[in-house]
Order: sequence, then C-alpha cells, then structure tokens
Amino acid sequence: MPKNFVEELRWRGLIHDIMPDTEAYLNENSIAGYIGFDPTADSLHIGSLVQILILMHFQQAGHRPIVLVGGATGMIGDPSGKSDERNLLDAETLQKNCDGIQNQLASFLDFDASTPNAAVLVNNYDWMKDFSLIDFSRDVGKHISVNYMMAKDSVKKRLGSESKVGMSFTEFTYQLLQGYDFLHLYETLDCKLQMGGSDQWGNITTGTELVRRKAGGKAFAITCPLITKADGTKFGKTEGGNIWLDKKRTSPYKFYQYWLNASDVDAENYIKIFTFFKQEEIDKRIKEHQEAPHLRLLQKELAAAVTTLVHGSEELEKVLKASAILFGKSTEEDLKTLDAQTFLDVFEGVPQASVSAASIAEGLDMIAALAAETNFLASNGEARRALKENSISVNKKKVTEAYQIGNTDRIADRYVLLQRGKKNYFILTID
Repeated sequence: MPKNFVEELRWRGLIHDIMPDTEAYLNENSIAGYIGFDPTADSLHIGSLVQILILMHFQQAGHRPIVLVGGATGMIGDPSGKSDERNLLDAETLQKNCDGIQNQLASFLDFDASTPNAAVLVNNYDWMKDFSLIDFSRDVGKHISVNYMMAKDSVKKRLGSESKVGMSFTEFTYQLLQGYDFLHLYETLDCKLQMGGSDQWGNITTGTELVRRKAGGKAFAITCPLITKADGTKFGKTEGGNIWLDKKRTSPYKFYQYWLNASDVDAENYIKIFTFFKQEEIDKRIKEHQEAPHLRLLQKELAAAVTTLVHGSEELEKVLKASAILFGKSTEEDLKTLDAQTFLDVFEGVPQASVSAASIAEGLDMIAALAAETNFLASNGEARRALKENSISVNKKKVTEAYQIGNTDRIADRYVLLQRGKKNYFILTID
C-alpha cells in the first residue's frame, strides 16, 4: 500500500487546494500523476524546484510520476498569474529549451524502466502537432462551455479592470489545451492526478472536468502554495536575476549563497519544503537554531542540503572550500581548486587590473604587482612598506619583496589574488 503522500505534503506546507476524495484514493491506490513544465528557458529555476520535489515525494510514496514538457502549450504561454501576454518562442528555441529541461529532470527522478513506478517523460507537442483546429473543436471544444472558461480567475483577471491589454484568443484557449493534456494522459497512461502551483487550479480543474465529460472518468487535482519570502520580495530572484538549476547560469557557489542568506523565518519554512529531512529532524534543527540564531545553523543545513540535491556532494565540497576563503581559513591549494566562475563569484566586487601573460611568464616583481603596474597600492614606497610589515599575500601565502609572481601562481589559468591584511583584496587578470 502506498505511503500517505498527501499527509507528507501537508506537514511540509505544500497543500493549497485538493479535490475531494483525492487523499483517500491515493492512500488506497498506486496511480500515475503529472506536473507540466513550461519550456520558457533551457533551464528550470528554483521556482520549479518545488514541483520537482513534489514529483520526487510522489515517486517515493509508490506512485508513478509523469513529467510533461509543454512543447505545444509553450508556443502559446500560460496566462495564469500574468498581467501581459508573453512573447511567443520559435520552434527551434522551444526544442532547445525542452531538451535542456528533460536533461535536468533526469537527475531528480528514477526513469529506469525496470523500476515498478518508473517516471515517464512526455512532450505534449507529440500529440498536439497533428491535431487540426476542426478536430480539436469537435473533440475537445464542444465539451467545455465558454461560460465555464470565463468563470476561471486567470481569465476574469485578464478581462477585468486590472488588465490593460485584455486577453487574446490564443491565451483564452490555453486552459482547453492543458485540459486536453490531462485527458490524453488519462486515456494513454491511466494518469488520474494533475499537480501544480496554486495559480494552476483553474487549468487543472478544466482537465478533470474534460476527463469526466468526455471519458466518463474520475480524475483528481492537488495544488501547492506559491512560495513567498517573509520580507515580501520575490522568491528565487536576486538583483542578478533568477536562481537557475543549471550551474552555467547560476554557479553552485551563488546557488549555495542564496539559501545561506535566507532569513530565519524563511529558513524555517524552506527546510520543510526543499529538503527530505523527516519531521522530527526538522523540529530538532529548528529548536537548535532558535537557541543560537547567530550561528545560522538552519541556513547552513538548508544551503548544504539543497546544493547537494541540485549539484551533488562534490560541488558542495568545492562551495564550502570557496566559502571558507573569505574568512581566512583557506590555503593556496584551496584557491587553486576553484574554477574561473566560482573564483569571480567569491571575489565579486574586488578591484582588478590586467597584466600581460608575458610579464607573468618572465616573473612579475612585487612592487610592479602592487603599485607600478596595478595601482593596488598608491605608490612604490607604500608597496615596500607593506611588504616589510609582512602584510602582503599572494594567493593567501605571505610574500616578501624578493618574491616574483609566475605561471605557477595562476588560479583557473588567468587570475592571481593579492591581499593586504585580512580583508583588502585585489585581483590580477592575466591577458
């Protein structure tokens, strides 16, 4: 018998709306359920991580997760929660985005066909591409009235005074297309449940209604709350933009730092949502954190758990070494393990100067490195005084005036880190 999937989501704060009888049905049956992902980019971001985790809980509870990538619906754009119509993507971009998302999701769910409840990945473009408008109107459109569609909040908001642009026919039909996805999965993969964010309730229930009216079947729906931050700012966003799951877009270091910088209130919420710690483990961690909040134990646990989930334990080790660098606990060897992006992330905002590769190959003397070539220090005299005071380091290693910076000092092949005292950093970029 499956584990109580709904109860697991409930204590984690991940239930917003649930159709009557859903919990009882899931407790008695192992079923297939799906979540759709919109291919607006070639990577998902941490806003999508909630849905991924729900599918992971679903599979762990003994059910079969279906991941739907919206290659067809992505050509239109979901109006739910949007005040303006989105730009339409071309077919080539959509395919690239779908491929990127598919590759990402494979690292979170078990797609091994030998597993009894192996995950399934589908793209709705495969069944929508040959569907003519006439066929769609006859087979789908006649089963859902315009009155029913107009009653949805996502439609009412766009047609009401809040919207300056109204709503195109293209967007108006979106809920029918998403509803047909549910019907198609019901008929072909015996899928009886759709899940999503709370803004999807209208689209999801259109699907359950279509299953009832056209197939005479019973389908279920669950939505989770949209994640918010206690200070009112948008979850998953920074001044630099989205926090992506692809490390080429958001480095593991920056990813880790996002979670590490969560407020105490948010950390207590996020550790339930974004980790697989059991309830008693979380209660214990929250209690320990509240007794000594200045140690930020909860944020550290959260950041480590989510970074490991998304990027793996090896990347976490690199991140922890990189994080220690700013606090003086690192060595030259630690610095040289950093890739270029992580190095620049750690030392974001630190002033830089360019030096030639030839000067490094020949050996760059310390006075030139500190003053004459770079203006890190104001004058050659100040550079000599600092070196005599033993306050200058190259790549965290104390040096004297006799030292020459050479090719063996390169970090990620093109950087050298200079330091005066504990917190005064400077970067040489080798061109």
